Amino acid sequence: MDKRSIAIKAERTPSKRVFWWMWFSVLAIASLIAMMPAHAGQVVGTITDISGPMVARRVDGSIRALTAQSAVEQGDTLVTEKATYARIKFIDNGEITLRPGTQFKIENFSYEVAKPENDGAFFTLLKGGLRSITGLLGKRNHDKFGLNTPTATIGIRGTTFIAEYIEPSAEKVAAYQRSMVADLETQYGGSRSDAPQAAQPFLLAQNDAGSSNGGLNPGLYVQVLDGMINVKNNGGSQNYSAGQFGFTGGFQQPPIILPNNPGLQFNPPPSFSSTTGGMQNSIGNGKPGDVDCIVR
Repeated sequence: MDKRSIAIKAERTPSKRVFWWMWFSVLAIASLIAMMPAHAGQVVGTITDISGPMVARRVDGSIRALTAQSAVEQGDTLVTEKATYARIKFIDNGEITLRPGTQFKIENFSYEVAKPENDGAFFTLLKGGLRSITGLLGKRNHDKFGLNTPTATIGIRGTTFIAEYIEPSAEKVAAYQRSMVADLETQYGGSRSDAPQAAQPFLLAQNDAGSSNGGLNPGLYVQVLDGMINVKNNGGSQNYSAGQFGFTGGFQQPPIILPNNPGLQFNPPPSFSSTTGGMQNSIGNGKPGDVDCIVR
């Protein structure tokens, strides 16, 4: 074989050095992937009970219909229809039951038995209501659980609680705007141009004791069934223990303790209670020790 043939053959045959470099590169990439935190698309729970239509909006914009035994993934926004209750069991055995007309996003959920330092359970309640039963993650890492809402953030201390966010309706916002402008025009001599533009639809709507949702003002309501939660926003911070009810009307308004149940109701089908320790679906009176699953 002449020198030219040997040179051509050498060019066509990868050297051992190149082979091993490629192999180590593959291993390095695989290691990096293994070390990455949980990401959107990872299965974090299962729909165990459902009473009607429900969908999941994924981070890529696609929509998927959900049924019993459907998997839910990190990044999903779960949407229940008007008559639909749905219970989700997460990989740490925690549970969240959604009431009808709810939009709930799984922002981040990470749980590994041997790696508590990587725990994370963060959600957003966009509208509607839910009941949350703390799982293993929340029991060993209280600070790694958070539920964001439009008016406050809820933290836990190993607990079972109910939360509901009632948003102001467009009709009531418009009615308050008209009412406020009319009052200001009268006060300033009937001149619309002289009336201060002080109407703040969201804050005004919260002053109505006769909202379309069972007489409840718009805002965030909470009820603690077991343990303790903390509700915090720019207005302040408030702890609630078992049997207490709370409310905050806006992100700048401090959370307050209510003397009794303002009218919250949470009534999933009886079959939903089969694995939740015998919780009763009845209206509570706010006394410690009452077991109550009510939010409307």
